Amino acid sequence: MNNDDQKLIEAIVAGMQEQKAQNIAIVDMTKLDAPCSYFVICEGNSSRQVESIADTMSDYVRKSIKQKPFAYDGYDNAEWIAIDYGSVIVHIFRHETRQFYDIEHLWDDADIEYVPNQD
Repeated sequence: MNNDDQKLIEAIVAGMQEQKAQNIAIVDMTKLDAPCSYFVICEGNSSRQVESIADTMSDYVRKSIKQKPFAYDGYDNAEWIAIDYGSVIVHIFRHETRQFYDIEHLWDDADIEYVPNQD
């Protein structure tokens, strides 16, 4: 992992944890033919929490490492918000939606690191 990606992922995870995001997974796709180098995936218990996680995480990344996303989508219903930082794409789901799509397992050869939940 290059230093820029590492700093970005650390900021993303810290921002997610501020809003009590659960089941954070970092999917390393650098060895695969994939749309980006990493996914960072988490979930919230409600649409309101999903939106709060996305807002807080984006603000944290912008303030701590001065990086803004290239694009984002999903705020309309906040079941699944995707935020594109180029080499890293963030996916914030409601629990049920994450189980349905199961995107971290679409790339079976990817390495997945799970971040322990905070109490």
